[in-house]
Amino acid sequence: MVQLLGEFDCKLDAKGRLMVPSGLKKQLPNVEQEGLVINRGFEKHLVIYPKKVWEGIVEELSKLNQYEKKNREFIRFFTRGAMELTMDASGRVNLPKSLLEFAGISGEVILACQFDKIELWDKQAYDNLLDSEPEDFANLAEEVMGNKNRGEDGK
Repeated sequence: MVQLLGEFDCKLDAKGRLMVPSGLKKQLPNVEQEGLVINRGFEKHLVIYPKKVWEGIVEELSKLNQYEKKNREFIRFFTRGAMELTMDASGRVNLPKSLLEFAGISGEVILACQFDKIELWDKQAYDNLLDSEPEDFANLAEEVMGNKNRGEDGK
């Protein structure tokens, strides 16, 4: 399983290309052969997946009953705009203009690794998001993670 770590400050060039930081490329040793997939995030950001991770997601999506409207809608909106990215010899990827516009990305960006994916945020939007950290993060942690070791009966 891919386990990506780190946050990287980057800038897009005038053509919308992103230089993949060397620290991130080291965590993706086969990226030039296997490729990447970029997609819309649930918030106003983009998500970059290693191709093998994306293939696993697509496999899960294909198991959904497509006769159910909510499943079709989810698949449609989740995959909307997804595209393969290829890295050039200089280690750059050309980001689709339509996705950059969706996420409000134009210049400075943050690449924020989360497990097996990379979130791509406009730097200002990311800073604003993190400025709104819950007042009591410990309470949020307890609410989200606190019952992980308990049985279904709460004990």
